Amino acid sequence: MSKLIILRHGESEWNKLNLFTGWEDVSLTDQGKIEAKLAAFAIQNLKVDVNHAYTSALKRAKDTLEIVLYILKKDIPIISDQALNERNYGSLTGMNKDEARNKWGDEQVKLWRRSYDVSPENGESLKDTCERTIPYFKKNILPKLYDGENVIITAHGNSLRSIIMYVEELSEEEIISVEITTGIPIVYEYESKNIVKKTELFVKRY
Repeated sequence: MSKLIILRHGESEWNKLNLFTGWEDVSLTDQGKIEAKLAAFAIQNLKVDVNHAYTSALKRAKDTLEIVLYILKKDIPIISDQALNERNYGSLTGMNKDEARNKWGDEQVKLWRRSYDVSPENGESLKDTCERTIPYFKKNILPKLYDGENVIITAHGNSLRSIIMYVEELSEEEIISVEITTGIPIVYEYESKNIVKKTELFVKRY
């Protein structure tokens, strides 16, 4: 049996300011670093030997992974790839979400954020994100799970939603309602190439 652990990065500076972040390379806040540590302690309680570690090309996800591996005392290579980056929010990048609602209206902003195939100007939809994230997952990560090895991925709300859509075989309608909280690990257990259990780990927040 193998385990896939997925973890959305801890709170970033732009999360704190309620800004559309996308591909902007912002840092974790102090709270975000604490979230990463608490997530690591929750993973540690699983007593699972993590064999492979993947993350995006953005430092908020990479720093989260480094914190987790340090606490797990795992000295393994970190594989970083742009395919796991957050969705590109295009012209919305850097804009306050409340200001965007005031400018374009609640419904339009909701359409950009939560529809499957509608993208903001010069940006990506969730569908676009899936088209780079899922092939990468299938080629590089899934074979390791099928071989019985344990994998952790730290990434972003939309790139992880893409992976969840694939592994849980969710429809376009089902995935748009999925929310992923910062710093909360989700664990999938694989047996004979099938998911036999999904667990969202309890993380004590201070």
